[in-house]
Amino acid sequence: MTVVRSVVGGIKLKSPADIENLSPVVSSLILEGIAQNSSGSVFEPEDGSPIEITGSPTEKAILSWGVELHMKFAEEKSKSSIIHVSPFNSEKKRAGVAVIVDDSDIHVHWKGAAEIVLALCTNWLDVNGISHEMTPDKANQFKKYIEEMAEESLRCVAFAYRNLDLNYVPNEEERINWELPDNELALIGIVGMKDPCRPGVRNAVELCKNAGVKVRMVTGDNLQTARAIALECGILTDSQASQPVIIEGKVFRAYSDAEREAVADQISVMGRSSPSDKLLLVKALKKKGNVVAVTGDGTNDAPALHEADIGLAMGIQGTEVAKESSDIIILDDNFASVVKVVRWGRSVYANIQKFIQFQLTVNVAALIINVVAAISSGNVPLNAVQLLWVNLIMDTLGALALATEPPTDQLMKRPPVGRKEPLVTNIMWRNLFIQAVFQVTVLLTLNFRGRDLLHLTQDTLDHANKVKNTFIFNTFVLCQVFNEFNSRKPYELNIFDGVSRNHLFLAVVSITVVLQVIIIEFLGKFTSTVRLSWKLWLVSVGIGFVSWPLAFAGKFIPVPRTELKTYISRCLPGKKDNEGSTPPPPPPV
Repeated sequence: MTVVRSVVGGIKLKSPADIENLSPVVSSLILEGIAQNSSGSVFEPEDGSPIEITGSPTEKAILSWGVELHMKFAEEKSKSSIIHVSPFNSEKKRAGVAVIVDDSDIHVHWKGAAEIVLALCTNWLDVNGISHEMTPDKANQFKKYIEEMAEESLRCVAFAYRNLDLNYVPNEEERINWELPDNELALIGIVGMKDPCRPGVRNAVELCKNAGVKVRMVTGDNLQTARAIALECGILTDSQASQPVIIEGKVFRAYSDAEREAVADQISVMGRSSPSDKLLLVKALKKKGNVVAVTGDGTNDAPALHEADIGLAMGIQGTEVAKESSDIIILDDNFASVVKVVRWGRSVYANIQKFIQFQLTVNVAALIINVVAAISSGNVPLNAVQLLWVNLIMDTLGALALATEPPTDQLMKRPPVGRKEPLVTNIMWRNLFIQAVFQVTVLLTLNFRGRDLLHLTQDTLDHANKVKNTFIFNTFVLCQVFNEFNSRKPYELNIFDGVSRNHLFLAVVSITVVLQVIIIEFLGKFTSTVRLSWKLWLVSVGIGFVSWPLAFAGKFIPVPRTELKTYISRCLPGKKDNEGSTPPPPPPV
């Protein structure tokens, strides 16, 4: 943040540091106000190395401007002594300090939001340091300067002061509760600070919009500055937007609870807001059923951070109180990192869904095959050791393969997941049903008609049953291997997209296939299997391969939007029809 415009002594300076035409009186007052009324500091190394400036971004910008005005910070601080400080207040949006000069003169300096400080001024100083009455015409001229700066997305800060008689200053004991006088001020100057958007913020906001996440800006800046910055960032697209799309904090604060809830979804920018306004907005959005994430860095942001579903504190500028109240800390203070949070959050959720779909398919198929076979013939095609191996594929190796999928750009094109949306969606049920029916149908057919289909009628009954059961076991495992690829992309047609970049997935699939070959060919005694001919291996692979085109075709089958549990509840006796009940919540924000 840097000062790029300045109005001092009632005139607009050619450059922010052009003070050659200003009188020593005005120059000394502005430098005194910069040095003393600041929470930052300036360190000037004696070896000639670059000057170091510390403080908040606003303080650093103002102190940097002071350095450009040839201010010697230590020297300026020594010219006067601070007797009382009124720190910056987010409600009043200004900070003040009282200093004593030459042991007798008291100067009260104020700086803060330009239009607020201007409203407190009854006089203004010209370039010669002469005080003039603040007439309506002159006040309008200063307001016009502020509006011009705000339209350039500059943050405007005004400097004012007043003289105070030493007799009006309370003694040290009473000074603790002393309210610095902020009336009858004389305006010294106004500066416009450029706070450029970080590279990539506009793209990040666009990504959030495409992902169904609405970005709102709640700021202490005036409406004109807030509008210009929001347009620059892409938060606001209509330059002529009016209330309630762009609203002032005090207007929103004055609404009733019902009115706030009615306009909350429409708000994109809130200017001249206080931390309490941010908290009111969060509460209103949550009451509407939205999922709300809030960013903040100050101590006053803690209530809103705590109230939000997800609190995001700034790691660099954030206070410890803000960090303690948050759920996530953004280490680089960059909004683009919020997009990473969304991407990874969606990735974890999607990976859980992939694993669940894969696991349910294996469970349903194995359960039905063994139960039907046991009831009908008394024998099960999959024994305990084989099921343990299937369980290992399903739980351990399946989790490694599917739960470690990195986030993709496609995730940011999906709509958000509502609060009450089921983890297993109708699309997942459709995919699961297609694969489970296919596997159960093929494997039960092999179980009952396997000797004929596999041409084992010439073998002994015992050997034929062993070959048949081994073939069923081998085909079942290979079906899961092929279905692992289907589970990678439950919602997309191209199941191979990005698979070459997921080395862990390929490694897990390769290990599974190698171990399956070893089990069939070399561990027959342990798993009660026999070796299979290459023809039977090819048939097993062919059956497993069918799951790919089947999954592709199945994704063209439309699914209802109504949840499966709603249909089930309608069929159960004593359950009321859910139709006409509370509608699903709106998309998260």
